Amino acid sequence: MAWMNFLKPKNQLEEGGRTKAPVQRDAGEPEKNCPNCHKDISISRLWANNLVCPCGYHFRMKARQRIQMIADKGSFQEMYGGMKSDNPLHFPGYKDKLETVGAASGEEEAVLCGTAVVGRQKCCLFVMEPYFMMGSMGSAVGEKITRLFEYAIQHRLPVVGFTVSGGARMQEGLLSLMQMAKVSGAVKRHSDAGLLYIVVLTDPTTGGVTASFAMEADIILAEPGATVGFAGARVIEQTTKKSLPKGFQKSEFVLEHGFIDSIIARGSQKRYLTELLKIHDGRAIL
Repeated sequence: MAWMNFLKPKNQLEEGGRTKAPVQRDAGEPEKNCPNCHKDISISRLWANNLVCPCGYHFRMKARQRIQMIADKGSFQEMYGGMKSDNPLHFPGYKDKLETVGAASGEEEAVLCGTAVVGRQKCCLFVMEPYFMMGSMGSAVGEKITRLFEYAIQHRLPVVGFTVSGGARMQEGLLSLMQMAKVSGAVKRHSDAGLLYIVVLTDPTTGGVTASFAMEADIILAEPGATVGFAGARVIEQTTKKSLPKGFQKSEFVLEHGFIDSIIARGSQKRYLTELLKIHDGRAIL
């Protein structure tokens, strides 16, 4: 949306939206290869720049690291932390899978929910975890986000969400698909109460999450280069028997076709969200 451009710094896509001095590193320090510019970058420099390569490529970020970046220091209060999926359909190997990804990610489920303060603005916050089954939506994920919206309605708070997901979790079958309608209902009640919902789409946001609460916000933002879509590009090509345009389903393509409002580099997100929350709180002076 054009009215949002006043919030963007001119160098938004350079160094992830903020200027960083070169980070000195010792010889032999671990490096990571960027899939965009194909250059090696030191891990310390990546962490200092919120996992954004100097070329602008945004690496995936763990949920708690993102919360640390977005929320005011010490303000995040987690809710529903003990809620996690079981294996209601007795899907073979699912219980072991949950234990494995839980140990690897350090989380009990694919979303963190709670209250936070962002630039002195109190809000409800949910952040999906890419390293827990790629943020896939099972019954616990849907229940946690639904309860967060219900809490936001009760306490008249805006909701800020960060999505990353491969979609509904097949191991829970219909129970996972039901979460699309359940969360959407909570989002609608939150909207009917006159409250603000902002979402930031990160790489990738796909499947049933895109088809429900990821695209139902009042303001829909995205990170640069994020994949945003429902079905995968290969499935679409096989179904339509047509070649897809270059950059199909990337956030820039989705913005150009009117499905999101703006693309915000990671280094600018806290400032951007702060201004939006202030504006809708009625206390901002433009």
